Amino acid sequence: MINIDDIDRKIIARLQIDGRASVTTLAGVLGLARGTVQARLARLIDSRIIKRFTIDLGGLETHELVRAVMMIEVRGNTANSVQKALQRLPEVTSLHRTCGVWDLVIELETTSLYEFDGILSRIRELPGVSNSETCPLLRRIS
Repeated sequence: MINIDDIDRKIIARLQIDGRASVTTLAGVLGLARGTVQARLARLIDSRIIKRFTIDLGGLETHELVRAVMMIEVRGNTANSVQKALQRLPEVTSLHRTCGVWDLVIELETTSLYEFDGILSRIRELPGVSNSETCPLLRRIS
């Protein structure tokens, strides 16, 4: 995995605000040369630090999505391999390391209960996953 610096973090932060921003726009907003932004963006994508570009939909558009938070406990020193496997799943929208009972916390998003059931099974069957707890997100309050 590559090391990221403050410039990379600024590019990532800006893309989190506007994932459709052009390289030229990013360069202007960040005060960087266009070539610098393009090269760093290519490096972030090639190294899979940036996995995909996506959109966040407003409340009405997302009412049919099945969303959840899942806490995962891993066996021994398997956290890195479990983390890599989770990063390859498109249903995993965010992944966090934690401490305490749960080693990893993920956010999931699927388009149906059938898909939701399938992804839960696939995650629980990953080598190294010893326990999990899933909390479906019923309704966004704010």
